[in-house]
Amino acid sequence: MESLHFEVRPFDSLTPGELYEILHLRIAVFVVEQDCVYQDLDGKDPAAAHILGWHQGNIIAYARILAPGQQYPGHAAIGRVVTDSSFRGKGMGKQLMRFAIRTCQSMHPGPIKISAQQHLTGFYRLLGFIPVGQGYLEDGIPHVGMIYTGKDGEITP
Repeated sequence: MESLHFEVRPFDSLTPGELYEILHLRIAVFVVEQDCVYQDLDGKDPAAAHILGWHQGNIIAYARILAPGQQYPGHAAIGRVVTDSSFRGKGMGKQLMRFAIRTCQSMHPGPIKISAQQHLTGFYRLLGFIPVGQGYLEDGIPHVGMIYTGKDGEITP
């Protein structure tokens, strides 16, 4: 399995080129590939911690961390989780999420909440997230709220 090099950066430290790569990746997957017209630039990036997954000098994986209350009351959040389509199926998404979970826990101890696309709930369950509440449509795509239990690979209600 190939390995990624991760960096955690505040918004203000991102170079224009890095920000361009991040937005290009997010739009390529969330807007173009998933055929979903939505407002990606939601005003939360300036307050987020940005996780950049580097491979051979390129950002090919990304996620952002939001402090409790910025996305969900009482929960830190991991969102905009994305891996370049040409690198999927190689374990890089798991590397990204494991790094994001550890980073989020060190920055904001306590529960972590995500809004997971419904077809990815099995992936997130393996990482220790459990579904909460009813499923819902977000930008026309079925989603479910999930909370990190703190135990990688263990699913408990």
